[in-house]
Amino acid sequence: MTNKLLLFSVAAFSLAACKKEAPKEAGPKTYPVISVEDKNLVGYDIFPASIQGRVNNDVRAKIQGYITQLLVDEGQYVTKGQPLFRLETNSLNESAAAAKAGVGAAQANVVAAQASVNAAQVEVNKLKPLVEKNIISNIQLQTAQANLARAQAQVQQAIAAKQQANATYLGVNANIDYSIIRAPISGVIGKLPLKVGSLVGPTDQVPLTTISDTSEIFAYFSMNEKEYFNFLEKSVGATVQEKIKNLPMVELQLANGSIYKEKGRIEAITGSIDATTGTIQFRVGFSNPQKLLSNGNSGSVRFPKNYDNVLVVPESATYEQQGIVYVYKVDKDTAKNVVVDVVDRLDNLAIIKTGVKKGDKIVAAGIAGLKSGTPVKSKTIKLDSLVQTIKPKF
Repeated sequence: MTNKLLLFSVAAFSLAACKKEAPKEAGPKTYPVISVEDKNLVGYDIFPASIQGRVNNDVRAKIQGYITQLLVDEGQYVTKGQPLFRLETNSLNESAAAAKAGVGAAQANVVAAQASVNAAQVEVNKLKPLVEKNIISNIQLQTAQANLARAQAQVQQAIAAKQQANATYLGVNANIDYSIIRAPISGVIGKLPLKVGSLVGPTDQVPLTTISDTSEIFAYFSMNEKEYFNFLEKSVGATVQEKIKNLPMVELQLANGSIYKEKGRIEAITGSIDATTGTIQFRVGFSNPQKLLSNGNSGSVRFPKNYDNVLVVPESATYEQQGIVYVYKVDKDTAKNVVVDVVDRLDNLAIIKTGVKKGDKIVAAGIAGLKSGTPVKSKTIKLDSLVQTIKPKF
């Protein structure tokens, strides 16, 4: 009897201990829930771009010579015709002096030849009446006329020699003028790879410098064939030129991430696909009144996309499995996953085409581990307040 009582007491104590240790059943977990809204949004197609001045002109020497002076510095703004470099001209000055002396000698030859013509003409004039009166024979007159013709030919030769001497002199003077290398356009001086003492010439592969007219700049970007045909389909107009005219203004994002204050317009599209890259190039013109942009800068062209009255949910409300995007829709305090068609993602929002409708309740965040059919406790929050708290990750 005593043993039975002992066993009963132990069993009762164990049962009480088990009941005490059994965990309480937890209620549904609380999740932030938002209502699906419609919004007007502006997104961007972004394309890397290279920036060039409106005109980029290589400066080269027209004659060979040693640089004796650098008259400008890198980054300096110059005007058309402004001297940039001066070349050594000692040998040219000597050639000019010799050429000028040659012009003087040629002029003296012309004068002498003209004098011979005058003398020969006098002789002919004197013999003509004598021949007419049969005082002398005609042979003497013919000889005088031949001498006149020869003298006239010598005059023409002397004049031709003078013209050649003048041309030589002018050519030497032109070369002396070319020894001062001037700016072919107004713009900004680029790199100056050659210094004083360098021998330069018209056949040099490396230019003396490059001058860039950056009063307006061009941003060049490319699209692949798929992007290009999508662009053509979405653009208004029958021809490519009409589509270009109807395109909206675009933005330029600089290398530091800031947006350039001047908006640009697409001006031209190359007429062929690059066989190497499979892309087609676009040219965008931007005004550059403050000369903030330089030849060779890089950036990105932002092409605007307008979304009017589109359904949106937070990106944090979406998840993907095998290429299919889902959200958790809350119905009668139960989360159920539904398939959605995401058109685009921007500003921490997913733009939804199908799968939900305005006013539907959606689990907004913390969906890792959540399963369809799970009971949830909703904590209603505003869509904007949630999106604003999401910080970009770099």
